[in-house]
Amino acid sequence: MAKTEPIKTESEIAAPIERVWEVWTKPEHIINWAFASDDWEAPNAENDLKVGGRFKTVMAAKDKSASFDFTGTYTDIKEHELIEYNIDDGRHVKAEFKIIPDGVHVTVTFDPEKQNTREMQQSGWQGILDNFKKYTESI
Repeated sequence: MAKTEPIKTESEIAAPIERVWEVWTKPEHIINWAFASDDWEAPNAENDLKVGGRFKTVMAAKDKSASFDFTGTYTDIKEHELIEYNIDDGRHVKAEFKIIPDGVHVTVTFDPEKQNTREMQQSGWQGILDNFKKYTESI
């Protein structure tokens, strides 16, 4: 079976790499941005940022109608440059951080799942990245 083409999202964050990295990796920040739309939230996050380390972010609808745990294991980490991990459903994700004149260019590439359209997945993950940008630039 042919491997499905990964989906890519990207954003430019007007903040220094140290802040971008901290907001991306620290649970006290993750809970403020790890959701795709304003009617969702991330009430809890845990993160053991090392190769072989695990993460878990609880994503929940604010109206309590739905909730799920986003969990996985880190496979590669290069501080201020790269975070790769496997989601527990087997999909791979790569987040790349590149310093640019106005801050940091973040690119997230991920293997799509089969339940939702590519467009829906692209939109959802881009929404999370947009929330990350908004939150990071606000602190």
